[in-house]
This record gives sequence, structure tokens and C-alpha cells, in this order.
Amino acid sequence: MIKLTFCLRRKPEMTVEEFQRYWRDVHAPLVAERAEVLGIRRYVQVHTVHPEVNDRLRGRNGGSPEAFDGVAEIWLDDLASMATDDPAAVQASAELLADERNFIDLPSSPIWLAEAHTIVG
Repeated sequence: MIKLTFCLRRKPEMTVEEFQRYWRDVHAPLVAERAEVLGIRRYVQVHTVHPEVNDRLRGRNGGSPEAFDGVAEIWLDDLASMATDDPAAVQASAELLADERNFIDLPSSPIWLAEAHTIVG
């Protein structure tokens, strides 16, 4: 199973609450509606809580990069699920990217593919 991990930073003009509300209430349903055509097996949103604690944790590490506002986790069967040129999948991907531009600071939000290895659980 392939996992796409997307570390999100909100657009600078949005509050944490606005970002989380948009991501959960507007973007998540768009992903759910397109999951089948995109081969998405699982989609999880991990929302940051207590930003003030995250600031203290950064200090604990001697000053690490600024925390993310959230992490999106998407599970796919294989890389072919993403690499399709099926017109419906291409359109669905384009629609999701267009919506991401509404609330994500894309240049500041790393994204990568990996293979997950469960150690506990």
C-alpha cells in the first residue's frame, strides 16, 4: 500500500479555525466524492491542536521549523492509482488542486509518497 502524506500550512490570511473548518467541511467532502475515481482507499485529516504547545515543543528541539497546521494522509493500492491518465481521474485531481489553492499555502506544504510499514498496531 502506498501512502501520500501532505503536511499543510494554511494561507497566511486564514486563522487556524478558518483553515480547519474549510478543510473539514468543504474540502473533505470533495475528496470523499472523488475517492473512488482516484483510487483512494483511506483519507485521514490530522488537525493541529494547541498551537502554543507546539511552540514550546519547537523550543524543546532547539528551534525546529514551524509546526504544520495539519497533515493529510491518503492511502492508495499502488502508484498506478495516481499515475493514471483516465480523464475522470485527471479532472478529479485538477478539481481538488483548485480547491486546495483556497486554503493551503501550497509552496510551504511538503508532500511525498511512501510505503507504510506498521510496527505497532
